[in-house]
Amino acid sequence: MAKYAQSLLIGSTEAYSGKSATILGLAHQLQEKGVVVAYGKPLETRLSNPQTEMVEEDVQFMATALNLPESRVQTPLLHLDSETIEKRLQGKDSKDYTQPLRQYVQQFPSNLALLEAPATLSQGTLFDLSVGGMAQICDTAVFLVARYNPLLLIDHLLAAQQALGDRLLGVLINDIPAEQLESTTASVKPFLEQQGIPVLGMLPRNSLLQSVSVRELVQQLQTKVLCRPDRLDLMVEKLTIGAMNVSSAVEYFRKGKNLAVVTGSDRSDLQLAALETSAHCLILTGHVPPQDYILSYAENLEIPILSVALDTLSTVEIADRTFGQVRLAEPIKVQCIRELMSEHFELDRLMSKLGL
Repeated sequence: MAKYAQSLLIGSTEAYSGKSATILGLAHQLQEKGVVVAYGKPLETRLSNPQTEMVEEDVQFMATALNLPESRVQTPLLHLDSETIEKRLQGKDSKDYTQPLRQYVQQFPSNLALLEAPATLSQGTLFDLSVGGMAQICDTAVFLVARYNPLLLIDHLLAAQQALGDRLLGVLINDIPAEQLESTTASVKPFLEQQGIPVLGMLPRNSLLQSVSVRELVQQLQTKVLCRPDRLDLMVEKLTIGAMNVSSAVEYFRKGKNLAVVTGSDRSDLQLAALETSAHCLILTGHVPPQDYILSYAENLEIPILSVALDTLSTVEIADRTFGQVRLAEPIKVQCIRELMSEHFELDRLMSKLGL
């Protein structure tokens, strides 16, 4: 099979496996080696809502983080949403995306265009833009990111190999718990290598990368910021509900780290307990304004207090989704992924496979 130096398609075995973070860390390493990189995302796959603004923000964030000029960044060729799918099903869109995709890739002025693939191997099949479909159209190799899962990891990667054949250039296993890193290195990696699946990276789990900023919670929950709007860059690692008695709450809060505590706006006792332990923000439900001394105390501790016009259950559901769909928009995360990739990824091996 020919060496691929023009483009590399980076996909994943399931959604939220860490593709964007991998691309960011990989591109940074390549740039340090003098490789001129470009970034594109041919197919956007936020099915329920295209959220065009957020998509544009994501692409712009990648461009800014990698210091890429406009000529080396491209927004999606197609937004996969309920409207575009319905048009395709009704025969209102019979467009062949073969040539547009080739042009999309070929116009990058770079040594290597890093293309972010759909969320799974099958997404985009309706438009002939699945990972395998794109790889064939562009005659390019595929690099896969797989989140560690002791029950599914091997099967996912073996199935991917069967689907992609010799286009599968290698894989990165992401989010490996510290206690599983040694055994995964000793058994999973050698097994996959023996099956002809090069394992080029094994990233340990990192709590910072799983966290979200208070600002992200503000945006997702559409909250009112009652104090310390200047501290919305604080990172939150875990969400918890303050609904128990105070003594139990204090003990529970102390076990946590960098918490977002959701509690009633009338529960000053729990608010105080959270502020005195490990809260990085309070999210208050209900329509009672917090006591002045709570606001004053939070102000001095530099901890934001947010007020949300939702009930507790709805608040927790939205916040939980935010944690499940972590984005990379904070500079501290960019630095973190660069360090992880530098330490745990075999860049020279990848470059050799690409002929760079």
